[in-house]
Amino acid sequence: MKHWYVYIMANKPNGTIYIGVTDNIEERVKEHKLKIYPKSFTAKYNCDKLVYFEEFENDDEANIREKRFKKWKRDWKIELIEDMNPSWIDISMNWNLNLKKFRNE
Repeated sequence: MKHWYVYIMANKPNGTIYIGVTDNIEERVKEHKLKIYPKSFTAKYNCDKLVYFEEFENDDEANIREKRFKKWKRDWKIELIEDMNPSWIDISMNWNLNLKKFRNE
């Protein structure tokens, strides 16, 4: 069964944040970290740290949640992140993302 994810990338604690949705969070995080799309928002503002994510069983639920998140006040988003990740650590650091391999593909 395929899963969907709503995620938040940040450049630093309480810094710029980006909310996205994907069906392959590991590959999507790699794209953000490597700035595959150099003119994108996340590349421009160096949002390369995964600070929050939620998992869903279908794309409809994930897309609805993403749209709701984007309408939230910034304070609410910060509170959501800090409830799960008070230090704003990059959750993907322990995922063993093979960034070198990804660059050469």
